[in-house]
Amino acid sequence: MKNRFDLIIFDWDGTLINSIDWIASCLQQAAVECGIAVPETQAAKDVIGLSINNAMQSLFPEIDPHTQAQLVACYSEQYNSKQISPDDLFPGVYAMLVELKESGYQLAVATGKTRVGLQKALQATGTEEFFCVTRCADETASKPDPKMLLEIIQHTQAAKERTLMIGDSIHDLQMALNAPISAIAVSCGANSAELLQQYHPLLCLQQPTELLNII
Repeated sequence: MKNRFDLIIFDWDGTLINSIDWIASCLQQAAVECGIAVPETQAAKDVIGLSINNAMQSLFPEIDPHTQAQLVACYSEQYNSKQISPDDLFPGVYAMLVELKESGYQLAVATGKTRVGLQKALQATGTEEFFCVTRCADETASKPDPKMLLEIIQHTQAAKERTLMIGDSIHDLQMALNAPISAIAVSCGANSAELLQQYHPLLCLQQPTELLNII
């Protein structure tokens, strides 16, 4: 797989940063505060990667728009109560990004986060400089629609066949299939390796830093 790719597009939560358990907990706490049945932990993890509104619709399909807005507000307040730091990145991720950029790869992020949320996370982890372009769910279509990938590819002028998506969720891998571009899964986030393999990634890694041994 050496010299096969020019552009590497990373998901954020659960791929570069160890945030899945915190996000799932915040989704559950939002349900508690809004008096709604609390979803199981894996059910909460399964919607991570979607835009926040799509995630709420998927997790709580019976709610009305007013209750959905309340859930989003409660979730956001809970999520933002934690201060993000470089220590929240998975071990070795910062050094991996340094090495990949110095090796000449174009790096990008495609995330279900809002623009405000991603910018805050990038600045808090000191990683903003590594990415030539980022796309968020509130400025384009939510995963698994491939629009954010196609926008990144257009911005970088990379060839599809030389573009690689790295993600931890079925939404990431389905988005890559829809683009279509190559993908590598990581099992350190929202979904299990067994489930991710059903979306036919090139490989399924345990940690994102294993990428350095492959490309």
